Amino acid sequence: MAKPYPPEFRRRALDLLESGRSVRDVAGSLGIAESCLHRWKRRDLIDRGVKPLSPAEAESAALARARARIAELENEVKIWRKAAAAIEQVVPPKARFALVAELAVEGIPVKQACLALGVSRSGFYDARIRPASARAIRRAWPADQITAVHRASRAAYGSPRVRAELVQAQGVIVSRETVAVLMRRAGPAGLPLRRRAKRVPASATVTDLVKRGFHRGEPNQLWVTGITEHPTREGKLYCCVVLDTCSRRVVGWAIDVRQRADPATSALGMAIDSRGTAGRVIDGIIHADHGTQFTSWAFTERARRAGLPPSLGTIGDPYDNAVAESFWARMQTELLDRRRWHTRVELANAIFEYIEGFYNRRRRQSALDYMSPIEVETTHSPNLISSPPSP
Repeated sequence: MAKPYPPEFRRRALDLLESGRSVRDVAGSLGIAESCLHRWKRRDLIDRGVKPLSPAEAESAALARARARIAELENEVKIWRKAAAAIEQVVPPKARFALVAELAVEGIPVKQACLALGVSRSGFYDARIRPASARAIRRAWPADQITAVHRASRAAYGSPRVRAELVQAQGVIVSRETVAVLMRRAGPAGLPLRRRAKRVPASATVTDLVKRGFHRGEPNQLWVTGITEHPTREGKLYCCVVLDTCSRRVVGWAIDVRQRADPATSALGMAIDSRGTAGRVIDGIIHADHGTQFTSWAFTERARRAGLPPSLGTIGDPYDNAVAESFWARMQTELLDRRRWHTRVELANAIFEYIEGFYNRRRRQSALDYMSPIEVETTHSPNLISSPPSP
C-alpha cells in the first residue's frame, strides 16, 4: 500500500500555491497529481474555516471528534488508575487525605476522590476533626520564621543558610532536616549554584562504523545526516536532511527556527516512515557528525528503535561526513547564496521546492553518472518508488 505524504510536505506544497503559483505548475514541479493538490487545498480551506463543511462532512467530523475524545478519556482513566496505584505505595494515608480535601474544594465528590486515591471516607472525615499532633505543632510554628528569613535573603538561601540564620541570629534550635522539610512544603527554595562546566577531552562517544567508506550498492544500507543554518531578515532558519548514499536521494528532511534535536529527529522519522518496513530499516546505518542534535538521547533512541545503529565520525573533521557536507555545499551555491531572504517562510518554501522539486527529481549528479537520485532508484530498485505515496 502506498504511503501518505508527510504533513510537512503537504504544508509546503500549499505554501507554494499561496505564493501565487498555479496548481499545474506546483504539481508538475513536485511530481504529484493535480487532483491531489486540489484535495489538499480544499481540506486546508475547511480547516481554516474559510469554506464550510457539507452536512454529511460536518456530521462525520463531529463523530470523529467524539470518538477521539472518548479514546483520549479512556487513556486518561488508565493513566490515573496506574498513578493511583503508585500513590498508594509511596504516599501515606494522611497525605492522601489532604489531596481528597483539595479535590473536594474543586468540586470533586469525596466518595469518588477517596475511591481513586485508595482511602476510606470514614478515615477522611475522622482525620478532618482529629486535633493536630504535638509533632505537627512543633513543625508548624517555625514555618513563618523560615519564610521571613528566606525572603530577607532575596530568595537566595537554601536550607543550610536558613538554618544558620535561625540558629545563630535568632537563637532558634532546629535541625537542618526539619528546615529542609518545611521549605519543601512551603515552597521557597535556594538559588542553585552556578558551577563551571568541566572540560572533557574531545573523543568519540559512538563508534565510527563508516570510516569514510560511503559507497553502498543497495538502498537503505547507509544514511548520512547533517544540519545547516541560513540567515533571513527575520532570523536564522535551520534545515536537517537524511540522504541515502546509494542514490544520494534526500529521504528525510525537516525545517525549524531553532537548532535543537527536534529537526534532526523529525528528519530521521520522515526517512524511516518513507523507507522503512513496519518502522524498521533492514541492515541500515545512520551516520552523522558530532553535533549536539545527533548525539542527543532523542535522536539516538529513535535510530535504535528503527534498527539503525548510529555512527559518528571524528570531531571537527568534515571529511568523515563528506556526503552530507557535499549536499550542503551544492544547496548553498545553487539556492541559499543566490539572493537575500526576507522571511523564514520564504526561505523554507524555497528549500522545500529545491529538495523535492529539483534535487531529488531533476538534478543530475556526476557521482551518479549524471542521473538524478530518483532515476537511479527507478533503475536500481523500482519497488522503492514505483508508485507515489497516496495523499
